[in-house]
Amino acid sequence: MNYMEINITRHAAERMQQYNVSEDLVKDAIINPNDIVESYGGRKVYQKKLNGYVLRVIVEENKEIKRVVTVYKARGERYGI
Repeated sequence: MNYMEINITRHAAERMQQYNVSEDLVKDAIINPNDIVESYGGRKVYQKKLNGYVLRVIVEENKEIKRVVTVYKARGERYGI
C-alpha cells in the first residue's frame, strides 16, 4: 500500500474533540476500516467498530491525499456494523 497523506479539516478536528476521538483512532479507521461506504459527492465513509458503536469518518480523497471532512460516533446497528 502506498503512503497517502491524511489531512484533517478544522471541522473534523472540532468533531473529534466533541466525541473524544484521537487522531490515531481516525487514522486507524481509515487504514483498517470494518467497512467503506460510498457517499454523496464522491465522498467515502470509513467505518470502524468500537465498543458498541461505530466511528464514521467522512473523507474526500484523490491520488495523493485523504481529506477528513467530519467524524462522528453512531450506534452500530444503525449502519449494520
